[in-house]
Amino acid sequence: MTQPARIVHTADLDPAGLREIRGLLDDAFDGDFSDEDFDHGLGGVHALIRDGRGLAAHGALVMRRVRHRGRWLRTGYVEAVAVRADVRRTGLGGRVMAGLERIVDRAYDLGALSASDEGALLYAARGWQCWPGQVHALSPDGVVRLADEEGGVYVRPALAGPLDPAGELVFDWRDGDIT
Repeated sequence: MTQPARIVHTADLDPAGLREIRGLLDDAFDGDFSDEDFDHGLGGVHALIRDGRGLAAHGALVMRRVRHRGRWLRTGYVEAVAVRADVRRTGLGGRVMAGLERIVDRAYDLGALSASDEGALLYAARGWQCWPGQVHALSPDGVVRLADEEGGVYVRPALAGPLDPAGELVFDWRDGDIT
């Protein structure tokens, strides 16, 4: 039987562990993973899978707030999912997501993530739903629409139950990419 991903809080990762995660992300995203992107994946839990060569797969889950239909939902937001190139398409991404989804389903009103075209296939196959409605953010200047993000945001209704696609999602503000 395959082992589940090891779940660890950021506080329990030493500097070498954080550097190892950052290295995997830099390699997986061909150097297009910014310091802000990395920061977005800190402060929550990490799903880690190791093999004989080191860190093989990673994903993070951090808490965010998303407003929907006038209610702020405690949201488990998936960040920094990556699998080392030599072990892609072997089920490791699914194992990482299974570990994170268990937490989303039991501890959050909603799960959310922003998917690349390649990643979207994994998330859709696992039951994540592409959000069909509008996406906004609560910015320092008020609520702003993020039309460029629409079609790339995926949700996993957890404790909140079904969402109304006619209602918008309003994400809390953060530096860098908002979703």
